[in-house]
Amino acid sequence: MMSQEQNDLITRTGPKDPCGKLMRMYWQPAALLDELEGPRPVRPVKLLGEDLVLFRDEEGRYGLIERHCAHRGADLAFGRLEHGGLRCAFHGWLFDASGQCLETPAEPKGSNLCRGIKQRAYPVVEKGGILWAWLGEGEPPAFPEIDCFVAPGSHTFAFKGHIGCNWLQALEVGIDPSHASFLHRFFEDEDTSAAYGRQFRGASSGTDLPMTRILREYDRPIINVEQTEYGLRLIALREIDDERTHVRVTNQLFPHAFVIPMSTEMTITQWHVPLDDENCYWYAIFTSYAAPVDKKKMREQRLELYELPDYKSRKNKTNDYGFDPHEQETETYTGMGSDINVHDQWAVESMGPIQDRTREHLGTADKAIVQYRRLLRQEIDKAAKGEKPFMFLDAAHARSIQGPATMDGIGPTRGWETFWMEVDVKRRRGAPWAAPVTAEIDDKAPHLRVV
Repeated sequence: MMSQEQNDLITRTGPKDPCGKLMRMYWQPAALLDELEGPRPVRPVKLLGEDLVLFRDEEGRYGLIERHCAHRGADLAFGRLEHGGLRCAFHGWLFDASGQCLETPAEPKGSNLCRGIKQRAYPVVEKGGILWAWLGEGEPPAFPEIDCFVAPGSHTFAFKGHIGCNWLQALEVGIDPSHASFLHRFFEDEDTSAAYGRQFRGASSGTDLPMTRILREYDRPIINVEQTEYGLRLIALREIDDERTHVRVTNQLFPHAFVIPMSTEMTITQWHVPLDDENCYWYAIFTSYAAPVDKKKMREQRLELYELPDYKSRKNKTNDYGFDPHEQETETYTGMGSDINVHDQWAVESMGPIQDRTREHLGTADKAIVQYRRLLRQEIDKAAKGEKPFMFLDAAHARSIQGPATMDGIGPTRGWETFWMEVDVKRRRGAPWAAPVTAEIDDKAPHLRVV
């Protein structure tokens, strides 16, 4: 079991917390690019316990600055975009994207007061349909060249959703392969041809067996966890018979993301970003290896559940997540509808704002969670000592972090070890964009090498 001190160490991410120091050594999703579309590109942002405001000026420059004005603390989220910056509506003080005060119009003419005033500000870049912020000190790391950042914009789609709990319990759902057989269990299977944009509703690669049936009927997976150069690889094996085994390959991308298969054509790369210690957003980039993403359909599907402007779920603790006992008896394991985001949100929010890990009892199915927590504690310790942590990448190393490979399919019970690599390589070779075959797979399966 874990002590309260150990639980605090790995969950709390404020500016003075050890895990907060670690998180500030990585780029963090701050908003979707879509959120700054429209006539007034200004959004309040909470990130790692800090209250900030994000804006785009007339020249297209992004600013992320302290939300409360340096003059007398008024809220800059209600400011006016004009004259190269964001102007406070209280006394007209003007701040540019770097946080520098440009004007203090209520002061006497010729006053130099503004020269010495600067709001706390952080760099912002756009990548994959997400605006990323660097809250650390010194030079930021490079972005890894993973698929969601390499693919063209036509083949990616970004979205997010709010969860009312600590970031870590939200992340740990994604590195828990066994829960899908229960939490996401459906008692009836649907037509898999209508599964576009919906997770766990299609057929597994190489078969017409619905994933819902596989998860329902084979609920004791063997889980293998491997350390990689980017985090962890999880391989969940569900043996169907002596000849066939369902293989699902997912990844933990350090520090707070996972990469999972959504369908035979698409993967999800998803980050779990602390707003404060009791709230987080998941940010996801959906990446297609086949046709361009139908962004209109993907967005409409998700807006059936999530309300703008805060991307909060219509099904939540205030309405019992839409729980229907009759549905639980006849249709779904949870009785909370067919959207698995609702299932996940209920599971992690029901643990409390910050899960009390001093009371949990882990089993062999939780081996990825155990390994991830060990890695997280190790890297928190490194950051506390002033060392560069795992996945703090320079430009050269960033180019080597590719993929990572994901797969969901039915292969041979003997020979699954190379089967999943073959499926991944075939998908990459057939992609209309230059989806790289990772060096690791190239080394392990040289017969798959692209010449």
